[in-house]
Amino acid sequence: MGCAKFGERWSAGADDLAVEAFEEALADANIDVSEIGAAWLGVAFDTVNIGPSGIPLAMALRLPNIPVTKVENYCASGSEAFRGAVYAVASGAVDIALAFGVEKLKDTGYGGLPVRTRGTNWDMMGVVGSAPGHFAQLASAYRAKYGIEKDLFKRAIAHVSVKSHDNGAKNPKAHLRKRVTMDQVINAPYIAEPLGLFDCCGVSDGAACAIVTTPEIARALGKRELVTVKALAVSTSNGWELQGSGWDGSYFHTTRVAAKAAYQEAGITNPREQLSLMEVHDCFSVTELVTMEDLGVSENGGAVKDVLDGIFDADGKIPCQIDGGLKCFGHPIGASGLRMIYENYLQILGRAGERQRPDEPVYGLSHNLGGMPNQNVSAVVIVGREGA
Repeated sequence: MGCAKFGERWSAGADDLAVEAFEEALADANIDVSEIGAAWLGVAFDTVNIGPSGIPLAMALRLPNIPVTKVENYCASGSEAFRGAVYAVASGAVDIALAFGVEKLKDTGYGGLPVRTRGTNWDMMGVVGSAPGHFAQLASAYRAKYGIEKDLFKRAIAHVSVKSHDNGAKNPKAHLRKRVTMDQVINAPYIAEPLGLFDCCGVSDGAACAIVTTPEIARALGKRELVTVKALAVSTSNGWELQGSGWDGSYFHTTRVAAKAAYQEAGITNPREQLSLMEVHDCFSVTELVTMEDLGVSENGGAVKDVLDGIFDADGKIPCQIDGGLKCFGHPIGASGLRMIYENYLQILGRAGERQRPDEPVYGLSHNLGGMPNQNVSAVVIVGREGA
């Protein structure tokens, strides 16, 4: 696999980022570009920074006139690209496939907040339609459901951000590499209460990719320690959350559906005991906290205690965002899913350097959430040691 340096890459184009990630992946796979049979490209803001179709990727990497399929599925676009490549190899359609995610968001001016209008009415009403506004409502619904006191909840989500910044400081490919304190996070200006500045991930530029093949071909290429795909699951909202009274706004229904399918596919019956580490979609700190319950690693209503007990810290039972997560990498949308898988891949192979988990990780889970709490798509990918 390969991953470019994430950040404000003003002097690099999307093609430069793509080449940076691809060269690392090619060297890792020890193949020639001519051996790749098909490719999938995950991009979200295609018309303003990458361009339509698969042609931009084929041109940047000089792919040998193979089929290149561009996919877009909100923030799960990178995981969708991975799914296409894995299914192509698993079906026998090709021997070797490429999954790619790239995004240049800094050039677009996109900041994730509503653009000011010429009047005050929409500005006052539209603020609740922003991403921070939607996820702040998730926090309120979660707190109300479990009767969690306001200051306790604020400390829990602050711990999520402090933990990710501690981890990101050790990662040379992260956008933000500066530690923050609990006081800084708790006292930061509000974006949408209870979410402060440090509870929100930023936008960034980045690229990540995976070259996928069968275990037999990998061994023929000289690979001895293999990371295999254990499960791929995607769940998409069908309107249920919005069209009835069954959903209370405190969790992600699609994540629960995707997690159940992924665990069944991977043969995982107790994720809290069997998962070695996780990369989850921490667009906001509250998203990570709630996702712990949706993935079944915390009991319903128990994530606040687990977070404050350090279960998900780098030296905890199941590290989450051991690479720094979206909080420190930012969120170049098409690249995020593959960046998460990349970290699990490195950790399982023992290549994560200063941030390497010492207990030989077996299973790594990555989770993407695209859209808003009430209408979204979730992807869960589990990779692990061959034979596990």
